[in-house]
Amino acid sequence: MSSPAAPTASHPVAAGVARLRTQVADLNQTPVWSMTPTETAQALADATRLRAQADELTLRLAAHADTTQAGVETGATSTAVYWAHTTHQTQRATAAAMKLAKALERHDSVAAALAAGVILTDQAQVIVEAVDALPEDVQPEVRAEARGHLLGQAEHHDARALRVLGRRILDVVAPEVGEAQEAKALEAEERRAEQRARLTMHDDGHGTTYGRFQIPTHVADRFRKQLGAIANPKVGGQGAGPHGMGLALIEYVQRYPVDRLPDSGGLDATVVVTMTLETLMGGLKAAQLDTGTRISPALARTLACQAGVIPAVLGTRSQVLDLGRKARFHTKAQRIALAVQHGGCYAQGCERPSAWCQAHHLTPWSKGGDTTVTDGVLLCRRHHTLAHHPNYSMTHLSGGKVAFTKRE
Repeated sequence: MSSPAAPTASHPVAAGVARLRTQVADLNQTPVWSMTPTETAQALADATRLRAQADELTLRLAAHADTTQAGVETGATSTAVYWAHTTHQTQRATAAAMKLAKALERHDSVAAALAAGVILTDQAQVIVEAVDALPEDVQPEVRAEARGHLLGQAEHHDARALRVLGRRILDVVAPEVGEAQEAKALEAEERRAEQRARLTMHDDGHGTTYGRFQIPTHVADRFRKQLGAIANPKVGGQGAGPHGMGLALIEYVQRYPVDRLPDSGGLDATVVVTMTLETLMGGLKAAQLDTGTRISPALARTLACQAGVIPAVLGTRSQVLDLGRKARFHTKAQRIALAVQHGGCYAQGCERPSAWCQAHHLTPWSKGGDTTVTDGVLLCRRHHTLAHHPNYSMTHLSGGKVAFTKRE
């Protein structure tokens, strides 16, 4: 990259960018060793927001460059190619950035939030992709509401979580449309997944066999749990070709005797499918596995009848088991209920799954706490240790999670 240019340009944006490069270059030469932890944390957060603001300006300039065909006079096939060549980026990177730049022109509020540093670039990309992915017949006001809702959620969720929320945004802004749309999309997705099922194995002649498979995600979730509990399963199958072997693998997973599986984190490798009573009775609302995978209502009703799958049917109230002071340790059923409610470790920012967690009393047992679901959470080994460590305090956050802070 070239060194900062002198601010000689007449347009305020061009001149301002040149000045900022010079100022940042000066900061880059300034040692940070004397900064306090508080100053460092604040500067790190500010620098992150500053990068988002700079990204918005870069993307806006890229969109304008594309509109004015900057670089075309040099013989470049596109502005994105010219941008890649002059800045030594890959064409793939500039093409993706140009796509986001053009999308932000259609999403003014997202661009404004990025320009203010309120959201980050990856969050902005997820939001525009989620809104653009809505069905074509969705009304403009619904799109605007979806965009606004995701912008609000960006204050509390990273891009990965926003992507999950974006896939279900119609459930929030237009539930009557979202339920039917999701049910239709999931059923089509599940049909395609079964049609594409494959299993191939290759013996390298040195005692090791390599395999490659492609199976529906809801089956893969079950298989992944079994692999985690068993570690090294030996799977055999019959079939004329890859598709037959894939179907054999699906049947193996569905038929595996659950009572032979070892416990993992207090539970056997059992999948819990959560659905409303309405779904069980034939409604359109999608269901969800305890792994987080969304499934169609038709598949949920099928799984509810299979061994090795526990249907957690929720009514208007989702209160579950309460043993009071009758038992010191949470039961298997209570752990399943906690896994359904929390999905995994209850500590903020921790993504460890429920199978890696231990049940914890929010009100300590030694201080009269009850062994209940309402007064219990799942914590991974690390955070469970901190919960009982005298040098750490546990804080209940407004969003329902807990955080740990080292005492002074």
